Amino acid sequence: MIIAHTQKAFLIMGIALIAASFMATPALAGTKYLAGSPNLTISISGTNEFTPGETVGLDVRIQNDGLNQMKMVQSGIVEQDDLPSTAKMVTATLQSGDAPVLIKSDAQMIGDVKGSENAIASFQIRIKDDAKAGMYDLPITIRYTHLAHAEQQGTDSVTYRYQEQMKSLILPLSMKSAINTDIIKVTPEEIHAGGSGYVTLRLKNTGSDVGEKAVAEIIRSGNSPVVPVDGMVYLGTFAPGAEMDAKFKVSVSLDAEPQQYPLKVQVRYENTDGEQMTTPEEEIGIPVLKKIAFEVTGDDSIVNPGQSHVIEVPFKNIGESVAYHAQARISAVDPFTSNDDLAYLGDIGPGETSIARFRVTVGSDATVKNYALDSEVRYRDALDTSRISDTIKVPVTVEKPSGPGMLSNLILLVVAFAAIIGGIHFFRTKKQGQRV
Repeated sequence: MIIAHTQKAFLIMGIALIAASFMATPALAGTKYLAGSPNLTISISGTNEFTPGETVGLDVRIQNDGLNQMKMVQSGIVEQDDLPSTAKMVTATLQSGDAPVLIKSDAQMIGDVKGSENAIASFQIRIKDDAKAGMYDLPITIRYTHLAHAEQQGTDSVTYRYQEQMKSLILPLSMKSAINTDIIKVTPEEIHAGGSGYVTLRLKNTGSDVGEKAVAEIIRSGNSPVVPVDGMVYLGTFAPGAEMDAKFKVSVSLDAEPQQYPLKVQVRYENTDGEQMTTPEEEIGIPVLKKIAFEVTGDDSIVNPGQSHVIEVPFKNIGESVAYHAQARISAVDPFTSNDDLAYLGDIGPGETSIARFRVTVGSDATVKNYALDSEVRYRDALDTSRISDTIKVPVTVEKPSGPGMLSNLILLVVAFAAIIGGIHFFRTKKQGQRV
């Protein structure tokens, strides 16, 4: 009986504690927003000054200044997933309008932009070459969705109603005073591998402004074998529509193949606002000719042991440029000697041949076989620079006398022998006559 009363007392105390806990804890409250919407503005991230003729990235900052103007906190309200001030699925489309700009990017998807936050839309644009200095407006269209109304059903569900919005804004853009350079003609002058030469560029100011104190400049492109030697030319005043020639000196590495190689060109100048400006770099192709080289053509020169010969060696220019005032030299080594090892060839154009004549003496103990004597050609290029060719082999064959040469030698021997016999006979006859 006592145990039953005790259990009943504990049960009553437990129920009382549970009831007290419910009374001490308030019901959870939810938030409902009654007013608010996005408010989007735009601006350029970075400078808004641009130069004609350049292609640049334009970063547009989209700022959401929207506020949640009224909210209600109350128990039993289900929390909302979206706020009325959030711009959802934002898309930005940039147009050129009347500005001298080409838009190279399509519409940009930004995503959601909450109130008091911003996002960047990046576009690629090209400023037209003939763009004039001044202020221009670029229209930009922004499309987005936002929460217009949220209606709660019961205690556990909410119906959302969204609205699509489109907003047209203006992006101000400032155009600098600038020139634009067009390379309308490239004239190379015998630029060949291993040599130097000139290249003349005809430049035209296709912009709408004047460039003062203009300087044309060429720059090596990467590891190109074409390297500027005299890389700057002063142009002075470069007016709109004016054409000016700039002549530069370049050198080419010896191992360059006969083809076109890139070279960068730019113009530095002072614009009408007194600012130092540089046109965008433009690449051109410089044709490089095959290096000047020579080869010996024709048959081998035939010589005989113990004799002196004049050998004729035809040197052919297998390059693509003229070799001026060319001279050939031959190196005579044992069993050859020469006191006349230099021959003047004159000017030799591409594909032309000039004959050099050398007098060589062959040792009497020379082995009968084929020889190759070293030779070289010294010449001057188009810039009057003295140059020496690679070593050129001159084929020479040593043979024993034969044919007419052999017969003439035999006749001489017979005549000499007959003279000796005749002399002996004469002296013997004369001596016998004296005895009689």
